[in-house]
Amino acid sequence: MAMSTRDAYGHVLETEIYKNPDVVVVDADIASSTRAEKFKNKAPERFFNVGISEQDLMGTAAGLAAVGKIPLAGSYALFTERGLEITRNSICLPNLNVKIIVSHGGLTIGSDGATHQAIEDIALMRSLPNLSVIVPSDGWETEEAVKAAVAHKGPVYIRLGKDTVPDIHPAGSTFQWGKGQILRDGIDVALIGTGRMTAAALAAADQLRQEGLEAMVINMPTIKPIDADLIEYAARKTGHMVTAEEGTVLGGLGSAVAETLVRRYPVRQEFIGVQDTFGESGSSEDLLKKYGLTADDIAAAARKVLA
Repeated sequence: MAMSTRDAYGHVLETEIYKNPDVVVVDADIASSTRAEKFKNKAPERFFNVGISEQDLMGTAAGLAAVGKIPLAGSYALFTERGLEITRNSICLPNLNVKIIVSHGGLTIGSDGATHQAIEDIALMRSLPNLSVIVPSDGWETEEAVKAAVAHKGPVYIRLGKDTVPDIHPAGSTFQWGKGQILRDGIDVALIGTGRMTAAALAAADQLRQEGLEAMVINMPTIKPIDADLIEYAARKTGHMVTAEEGTVLGGLGSAVAETLVRRYPVRQEFIGVQDTFGESGSSEDLLKKYGLTADDIAAAARKVLA
């Protein structure tokens, strides 16, 4: 059933994650919005609200991890950046088992505008050693990614969104750490999406098929570690690449793919994402259209890279 990825997070918290006695949730006074309140309702004795203090959020999570707990630390993606130094020095440097799970990532957060739109978070978090970075594309993938993150030893950053997104994974799908999935095969161009942009890549592939072009569509939930083998396979098979992400093109998915290609098998690539600018207030539909993050934009980038 289609839902927002933050709602899927709340669902897996209250149905499965709370059962693990080592899991604790640390919140920055925003649990109703991040859906962490679902855990609080099930296990209040393992829920800690540090208030509107994201440095304390990260420091407290680090301390809990240091004594053997598995803390899930949550806030808005943008607010989490306030604690970046603590994330770096107190979590990633000692390689502690903290899971940073944030909501309201990217452009599509409604009327809050540029001050709340985390378009640079993936680039920032991806640059920190030891930190894995995941952007689920739908509700099913969110739940599987959270379960995998809890089982994984080491720090993890998971970016979730506010909007309802369509289900894109077929029955029988599996989530593998550090792996992407081919959702549709093709020989002309590879479209690699992450988060909500994977659904847009599928829609773009439908457009291209009507023009006689067969696009491979890849969902890439794990930005770090990136699935270099799959990227190389797609490049060798199609010879052309388009990446699509709901964030800045500087340092995110597109950069990770380009870094892989230049080392393994360089091909032409186009980058769909926010082009080195801040966002603004507006509806999700209007923002995606203005900043060039629609299926039409992905299809146009594919035509350009093929020209």
